[in-house]
Amino acid sequence: MAAAVSAAVSLPSSKSTSFSSRASIISTDKINFNKVPLYYRNVSGGSRLVSIRAQVTTEAPAKVEKISKKQDEGVIVNKFRPKEPYVGRCLLNTKITGDDAPGETWHMVFSTEGEVPYREGQSIGVIADGVDANGKPHKLRLYSIASSALGDFGDSKTVSLCVKRLVYTNDKGEEVKGVCSNFLCDLKPGAEVKITGPVGKEMLMPKDPNATVIMLATGTGIAPFRSFLWKMFFEKHEDYKFNGTAWLFLGVPTSSSLLYKEEFEKMKEKAPENFRLDFAVSREQTNEKGEKMYIQTRMAQYAEELWTLLQKDNTFIYMCGLKGMEQGIDEIMSALAERDGIVWADYKKQLKKAEQWNVEVY
Repeated sequence: MAAAVSAAVSLPSSKSTSFSSRASIISTDKINFNKVPLYYRNVSGGSRLVSIRAQVTTEAPAKVEKISKKQDEGVIVNKFRPKEPYVGRCLLNTKITGDDAPGETWHMVFSTEGEVPYREGQSIGVIADGVDANGKPHKLRLYSIASSALGDFGDSKTVSLCVKRLVYTNDKGEEVKGVCSNFLCDLKPGAEVKITGPVGKEMLMPKDPNATVIMLATGTGIAPFRSFLWKMFFEKHEDYKFNGTAWLFLGVPTSSSLLYKEEFEKMKEKAPENFRLDFAVSREQTNEKGEKMYIQTRMAQYAEELWTLLQKDNTFIYMCGLKGMEQGIDEIMSALAERDGIVWADYKKQLKKAEQWNVEVY
């Protein structure tokens, strides 16, 4: 078993809690052997009868199975589906943005009793209570999981989400509320919640504990990276100890929108040699040219270093958040690649094939 570790984590509007961790067990791989029949035939060779044995392969050559660079051993998907969801309960639901932030974001913890076995980087579906305009159950909405596989309480019996309340004005001037996000943000402790999944393998963590892991997030896109970083820096495992470099870029509109800031700063104190942290606050910060500080603007300040890292086979890029963020990052990399005679679009395809460029945007 792993040694227990406690990490005090600050969540606004809630008391700091100590969390312990346990080790995870990875199952061994299975090896299959195929039997190949042997056939004999007689051939006349002069005055003698010669017996020749020939080995005939009756199956097509087996494909060489690709070995993933990610922690995908034993990953479970779609254990629970919309027709038969898991019913958990809300244990905690607290707002983690300031009152003056443009929009509310909430951190919530649901009980699973260990029945929803997820990994860092996966998502779950949530089905809001009630019915739609046609009298049918609401469709599920997917949310990236914001907790490590051990969960915020360290007992592998909970799952956490980071959800922004969706409220907007339509073309008719009417206020519209997102069904599932408002359902989740309004949940009270003890309330039931219907959960599906887990799903997804795109955002699983690298196996290599010495990897460079660059995480690019906007807003609630921070969720999977909180799960990564908890495993890296707040937990101890017998089969995993992170010795590489984790570099997080988080883009938000205002400083009151910075999510899990205290947690990340605590990680930085705990592992200054292994964790780098850069915020991009677009409405409050500018670069040397006076341009607003979006995530791609902040990354441009480290462009040369990032490009050098991207040419190493143990560097992994993970991107989660608003869809438009990828275009800005592509522009930075295209210029650097072109300077070296490389077509960025082609190089990015190679990175994707090697599982080193991982994107989940919405």
